Amino acid sequence: MRYIVRYGTMRLLGIFSSPDETRYLRGTKLIIHTSRGQEIGVVLAEETERNKPMLPSNLEEDRVIRVMTADDELEDKRLRQNESDELQRCQSIIERVALADAMNLVRLEHIFGGERIIVYYVADGRVDFRELVKALASEFQTRVEMRQIGVRDEMKLLSDFGDCGVECCCNSYLAAMPPVSMKMAKMQKATLDPNKISGRCGRLKCCLRYEFDAYQELQNQLPEFGKRVITPDGVGRVFGHEPLQQKVWVELRDQRKLFDAANVRLLLDESTEEREFSDK
Repeated sequence: MRYIVRYGTMRLLGIFSSPDETRYLRGTKLIIHTSRGQEIGVVLAEETERNKPMLPSNLEEDRVIRVMTADDELEDKRLRQNESDELQRCQSIIERVALADAMNLVRLEHIFGGERIIVYYVADGRVDFRELVKALASEFQTRVEMRQIGVRDEMKLLSDFGDCGVECCCNSYLAAMPPVSMKMAKMQKATLDPNKISGRCGRLKCCLRYEFDAYQELQNQLPEFGKRVITPDGVGRVFGHEPLQQKVWVELRDQRKLFDAANVRLLLDESTEEREFSDK
C-alpha cells in the first residue's frame, strides 16, 4: 500500500509505502524515512488512480518505518521544547559571525532522527554562510542545512490566522504557494485597496487564486471588451463584464446598460449600424 503523507515544518508531501501492506487511517502519525532522515509524517490519504494525477510529479517516494509510538511522542515533544533555545543559540552565532544584517533567521527544524538541523532564513540576496555553518555544526554536533525562503514561506512558518478568521491557508494545508496577480483581483471585482487584498505576508492573498480559473472560464463566454454588439435596445459597445451573472455592460447611444449575455450578439456586419453608433 502507498500513502500520501505530509511531513516536516514546511508541510512537504510524499508517497510512502507501508511494510507488509499495512493499512493506515487518515491522520495516523508515522515514522517515515526521507532523503533528510527519519521524520514524523501524517497520513492524508491512500494513493489511488483517482488522486494520483492531482499530485505534483516530483514528490519524494520512500517508505514507512513504523507507526509513531508513545516513546516517539515524548522524543518529539522534547525536540519541540528545545526549539526556542536552539533558535536563540543560532541567532547568537549569526551575530557573532557578523551576518545579522545580511539574513533574518526564521526558524530551525530539528529532524526527528537527529540526522540534521535545517535553518530557514530570509535574505535579499545570496549569503556567504560557510563560516556560520561550521560554527552551527560545532554547536549542535550534527549536519546543518541552510534553506533560504521567501516572505510567503516565512508566513507559512510563522503566521496563525488570517483576517477572515480562519487559519492561514499557507499554515494549514497548502504545500506550495500559488502564483497570484492583480489581474485576479480585478477580474473578481475585489477591492484594489492593498490593505484589504494583502495577506499576513504583505503579498496578495492566496485565496484570490482559488476561483480565478472559474471566473476566467465564465468571462471567456462573454463578448470581449470593446466589441460592438446588438442588444434589445440597439447597437452598443461592451465595456464591462459580470462573469458570475453572465451579463455584460454595454454603452449605447445615450446610456450604459446591463444585459444578459443571452440577449446580446456580436455585430458581424459593421457597416451602417456601426457608423451610426460611432457618430454619436
